[in-house]
Amino acid sequence: MCCGSRSSATRSTDPRRRVVWKKIAVGVAACVLMFGPATVLLGVAVVMSPAAQYQCLPGGGLTVGQVPDSLTATTSDGVTITLDKAQLTHAAMIITVGGQTSGVGKQGVTVALMAALTESSLRMLSNTGTYPDSANYPHDGNGGDHDSLGMFQMRPQSGWGTVAQLMDPSYQAKAFFGGPSGPNYPSPRGLLDIPGWQQMSDGWAAQSVEVSAYPDRYARYQPVAEAIVAALAQPASGSSSQPSGSAPSVPETTRIVFPLPAGTWTESSPFGSRTDPITGQPDFHPGVDLAAPAGTPILAATDGRVVVAGMVDGTGTIKILATVGGQALSTTYLHMYPDGINVTVGEEVSAGQQIGEVGSTGHSTGPHLHFEVHPGGPDADPVDPMPWLSSHGADTENVPTSPGCMTSA
Repeated sequence: MCCGSRSSATRSTDPRRRVVWKKIAVGVAACVLMFGPATVLLGVAVVMSPAAQYQCLPGGGLTVGQVPDSLTATTSDGVTITLDKAQLTHAAMIITVGGQTSGVGKQGVTVALMAALTESSLRMLSNTGTYPDSANYPHDGNGGDHDSLGMFQMRPQSGWGTVAQLMDPSYQAKAFFGGPSGPNYPSPRGLLDIPGWQQMSDGWAAQSVEVSAYPDRYARYQPVAEAIVAALAQPASGSSSQPSGSAPSVPETTRIVFPLPAGTWTESSPFGSRTDPITGQPDFHPGVDLAAPAGTPILAATDGRVVVAGMVDGTGTIKILATVGGQALSTTYLHMYPDGINVTVGEEVSAGQQIGEVGSTGHSTGPHLHFEVHPGGPDADPVDPMPWLSSHGADTENVPTSPGCMTSA
């Protein structure tokens, strides 16, 4: 089974392991409140903020509009709770992935939300008791249910994926929905792999994927899931205010994270004037170099849209366009190997999602990530990424695994 009975979960108090969720997401994305199995929500008291506008997505039946600051709802047995923006961001990501997956629709999204509410209260949970390295990935707290991880409490030992994969919220959503395009196809089975799931009750459909020891608990979250869908989702057909044929706008990100997992990197070359380590000539370094072992996951620092993904002048390059505080923002990630680029142009990504792997291509002396931040967009001047990340709530503290053992350009 991908989950066991959830009894309790505790938040990580280590500042190196905290995840800061700041505003809100862009076409996907990911508690501070702890909920046990007996607590959940409906009612719908929504506190709105200037949040992201999710755009129409290809191949799906739903889009996500504004994400509220909070949502109050009540379970089928009358327990009223309030979800915060971090939880609703995860819900928005599930709806977005469902909207991109053929055959899911509103019913499938509701089933997925019921499962995630039951298993984790819509939180990305690490599990340091079984997988200590899970705390190195963005997470909302630490769970302790056997070897389960993430929103859907999926188990690596059951074949759902690696720790790194299961600590990626979008991967978990894709795995839950399953189907021929699912990362776990054909086993373990996702929702689309369950024959006749549309004719089941939504609670039993969720149980058919989760295979829990407590099959009846999912149904009590149905009114909560329906409230979330009502508050966040809208049909894709005719729902976008974007003029036909125009380029899609970039929604505002509300979450900014460090682009490498804690404990994996060493700052090897700072932003600004320096002597080029290859040419020996003075130059201006428009980003920061973070030396890390080849294959280390590279994380999207913001929610956003991928505008470059591929080899540019021999250098593995990803550029992501976002909006922060109403201003365009471009982030650049360099030196991946060709097979270490995990996204494509036009793809919507969420902050903390793995987008690539550390490599050493182009102007490089060793495996590292060169990371740039351009407030104002890709043509604007860069700023020093480290203080920028810190000022926007990203955790820049680190315990290097092998300080000084690598050089990079």
